[in-house]
Amino acid sequence: MTSAIALTGLTKHYRGVAALTELTLDVPAGSIFGFLGPNGAGKTTALKILAGLTRATSGTASIDGIPVGVEGVHRGRVGYLAQEPRFYGWMTGRETLEYVASFFNKDASASRPAGLLELVGLTEAADRPTKTYSGGMRQRLGIAQALTGDPAVVLLDEPAAALDPLGRHDVLEIMRRLRGDVTIFYSTHILDDVERVSDHVAILDRGRLVVTAPTADLVTSVTNSIRVTVLGATEATAAQLAALSGVAAVSPARRQGDEWSFDLTAHDGRIVEVQGAVMRLAAETGLIVTGNRQETPDLEEVFLRMVDKERAA
Repeated sequence: MTSAIALTGLTKHYRGVAALTELTLDVPAGSIFGFLGPNGAGKTTALKILAGLTRATSGTASIDGIPVGVEGVHRGRVGYLAQEPRFYGWMTGRETLEYVASFFNKDASASRPAGLLELVGLTEAADRPTKTYSGGMRQRLGIAQALTGDPAVVLLDEPAAALDPLGRHDVLEIMRRLRGDVTIFYSTHILDDVERVSDHVAILDRGRLVVTAPTADLVTSVTNSIRVTVLGATEATAAQLAALSGVAAVSPARRQGDEWSFDLTAHDGRIVEVQGAVMRLAAETGLIVTGNRQETPDLEEVFLRMVDKERAA
């Protein structure tokens, strides 16, 4: 898959502070890529390097195949939204986008702003001064200005962090609409947002990459738990399940009517093997299997496990 962003050994150290260390990462073109980490993890530093707002101490980065360098050639392929966007309060939303468009192409001011205002749901407020905009409206205007130059990659720094639930919903919906048309690389610590819109995720902690994977793969990769529900179980069933190849442990059984539930813990990498063994046991002992599925944690649990594991290493 083509990389819209490629980072190799990207490092940024200030005096006494290792903000970013040896970050190597590929962001697939057209993806919505969640860049996760606790406060101070180095997310904003990485985004600023990609936006050309600060220089890396070492390592390389490219945007849409163009190296990130002091010449700033890559900036023509990037749209950027800072964590707390600021606009000239006396300008209207339309004037703001026309002003931004003037830096890219003098003809862009004729049509591009109107389409972007419609995309972010600000058509009715287009001719109001931005000082009258709510926080959510300013954030949506910020996304519109980031799109003004028709970038290949949009960098969003905590785009929904300071918004109420309605404002967050609006921002996430805009991101969904852009899926496939532009690559969105955004930092956040709101795990629920990542689960809702991101198809890829990377976790950063204390300036170092912990893990990167498709979101669905990451969630399923950290659990070895299987919930098995059956009809026709006996007191011996738990011991029979525990004796299956690949099973590390079986929780005490729970019974509701004729249905019995067991939580099995598989050894690493043996989930499918255990599920198959359960079905064979059922065929041999006359059990009727009504459920045999891997238990999937939410992203918050995955995040905490990954960060705790990294810090314990």
